[in-house]
Amino acid sequence: MEEIINKVAKAGLISLDIKDFYPRGIRATIDLKEQLWQELVLKEKDFRSWVKQFDWNKFQGQNVGVWCSADAIVPTWAYMLIATELEGIADFIAFGNEEKLEVALVQSHIQSLDLTEYKDQRVIIKGCSDISAAEVAFLELTKALKPIVKSLMFGEACSSVPVYKKR
Repeated sequence: MEEIINKVAKAGLISLDIKDFYPRGIRATIDLKEQLWQELVLKEKDFRSWVKQFDWNKFQGQNVGVWCSADAIVPTWAYMLIATELEGIADFIAFGNEEKLEVALVQSHIQSLDLTEYKDQRVIIKGCSDISAAEVAFLELTKALKPIVKSLMFGEACSSVPVYKKR
């Protein structure tokens, strides 16, 4: 009987699942539309009063996006005031709705990873993923891995697409 050889294991490929690099945590957004007068203008005195009275602790440990869904001009300092309140409470703060928050969170998370264990390795990133902002995650992980890996592939070991090979 002929011995079965695992060619994938023998090839020394490291298979990564994008889900393992995806940031965890609760996502929340703050829409400043509710703080506008007639959904048009932000009144400084009223806004400052709301900021002072609002219970920011409900965002403890969460990833928070701050935005305005109304077609109004919101002064930059309004976002800055909210950021000062959320700092030290929220785990992550970004400008934008749910989608923009997700993109910023994925980018920041992957850029902060220590990937030195993949130095000079042959890496394959699994292709199937149902996470939101998956394209952003694949792109950011590629940018982070390219300078350190020997080769980078996409897909499954049995049918991968070469992405990069160090020369």
